[in-house]
Amino acid sequence: MPVPPSAAVRRAATGDETPVARTRRARRTYRALLERYPYAHCELDFETPLQLLVATVLSAQTTDVTVNSVTPTLFSRWPTAEALAAADRTEMEEVLRPTGFFRAKTNSVITLAQAVVERFGGEVPGRREDLVTLPGVGRKTANVVLGNAFDVPGLTVDTHVGRLVRRLGWTSETDPVKVEAAVAALVPRKEWTMLSHVLIFHGRRTCFARKPACGACPVTRWCPAFGEGETDPGKARALLKFELAPGAPAPVPPPGPLPDEV
Repeated sequence: MPVPPSAAVRRAATGDETPVARTRRARRTYRALLERYPYAHCELDFETPLQLLVATVLSAQTTDVTVNSVTPTLFSRWPTAEALAAADRTEMEEVLRPTGFFRAKTNSVITLAQAVVERFGGEVPGRREDLVTLPGVGRKTANVVLGNAFDVPGLTVDTHVGRLVRRLGWTSETDPVKVEAAVAALVPRKEWTMLSHVLIFHGRRTCFARKPACGACPVTRWCPAFGEGETDPGKARALLKFELAPGAPAPVPPPGPLPDEV
């Protein structure tokens, strides 16, 4: 059975929580989510920083699954920044067509690759200050690349992360930069990348935008938003986008990648 939040946690939603209490609650929540999703990872397939950078740019307004379906062909035909920069637009548009907005994305990929070649000799830089100077690359994309391709801790504030940290009462901010700063203050720097992964996994598999599976959530005791979704354990379990082993608190990893939850 889910454990409803305590009165102290419910007060967190009204702003009565001290910074120390919020930090402790956030870290307990993170540990519980890490136990549920120990295999959480970046769900974009990549082998090099360049591939991850391009895949992240392509992931706008589509799913990771769709991006992963086109990037093998994309990187097989144009394996380097130099090759991408000189690619035939019509040919690349056909490869990227399944991702939607394929003409704009083709232009983004070519322009991005040209900048990597011209400014950084064809190698993706490993510093945030440099990454955000590239066309189409903001803090979110930079943090994805830093955390997953360079092992530099970074918080990725996407739609799922923003929604979850507000539901959890970690911050009321809506601007991604302010959200990043608020959440970064709650957990050690070395945990930032993995925290992003478990929050995204939780948002895609349990804490959905329209109907969260509250009755099958491992962090209800620390969540002031408990009750926004289905609280009945059986009904909530049926909503999950992965399989829980019978009687086990930890999940059985899905056999393959899952589509993004809208």
